[in-house]
Amino acid sequence: MADMTLTVGFDLDMTLIDSRPGIRACYLALAERTGTYIDADLAVTRLGPPLVDELVNWFPEEQIPVMADLYRDMYPSIAIAATPAMHGASEAIAAVRALGGRTIVVTAKYEPNAKLHLSHLGIEPDVVVGDLWAEQKAEALREYGASVYVGDHVGDIRGARAAGALSVAVATGPCPADELRAAGADVVLDDLAAFPDWLTGYRATG
Repeated sequence: MADMTLTVGFDLDMTLIDSRPGIRACYLALAERTGTYIDADLAVTRLGPPLVDELVNWFPEEQIPVMADLYRDMYPSIAIAATPAMHGASEAIAAVRALGGRTIVVTAKYEPNAKLHLSHLGIEPDVVVGDLWAEQKAEALREYGASVYVGDHVGDIRGARAAGALSVAVATGPCPADELRAAGADVVLDDLAAFPDWLTGYRATG
């Protein structure tokens, strides 16, 4: 590989963390607080895009900024403890480190809350960048020289391609493996547990 240091980017929701329980609880709390119906079970089937993309389904457009702020304020006390790591998440980060590489988490999630999740779970990437979605993720991936980006959503594939990074997709989120392949993922894994072996092979041939 051309770069001296291997840098691997990871998405957060449904890639490193199973954020469905926490986000579901937070939507239910927001619904109770505002008296507005939110189908939390439906909302957690389409995680990936920014919060405002979901809120627009439940609130008038002029209320979205206030509702987003309220949700983000409520989030730490409701969602962090309820959210487990995905199978293989810590091992995936460790696999990059074992090769002398560095890891960067690039997520659409509000950055302070993303950092709370990782801290709570003891997952320690080198860099965390929040509030970026799809092609916007390429900004951070390019800035930090990421040659690989791992995510669960077709939006993550678009971000990787825009950055000129290899797109590694895990079929642990809302997008099934066939959809990820059709969207142009270079590699599709069942989950992060398969990532260390893939990475070893990639480095051996890269």
